[in-house]
Amino acid sequence: MNNNYLNNNKFSNLSTSNPPIYSNGFPTPNQTTAPTNMQEYVPNEQSYIENILRVNKGKKVSVYQSFGDSTEWKDRVFTGIIEQSGRDHIILSDPTTGNWYLLLMIYVNFIIFDEEINTVQQFYPSTSLNTQIS
Repeated sequence: MNNNYLNNNKFSNLSTSNPPIYSNGFPTPNQTTAPTNMQEYVPNEQSYIENILRVNKGKKVSVYQSFGDSTEWKDRVFTGIIEQSGRDHIILSDPTTGNWYLLLMIYVNFIIFDEEINTVQQFYPSTSLNTQIS
């Protein structure tokens, strides 16, 4: 390839490193700033279901889901231990059956915990609500 083309094209001055992306005034983690233990990492964002599930990893839950277009699986309950969660999914393991479930958040109606739910205090405003949650 012609080196003059590489040196003279309009993209030659662009940096190969990406600028940080900001959320709520703070840079979001990238490969160089992300924690090494991602399973315990909770982003400094709003209180999303995925973050609440992450801080409750290892707890037994029942996930109630509805599949509107299905005649066979209209409503289902999946019971198991929270293994992982993401923006669009939950992974449960059921120690009684040995089954593992990858559940899509879009179908979740609600989740019942068998024990107290851990919350992330930084997501709640400083009000009298904090004293009730603690």
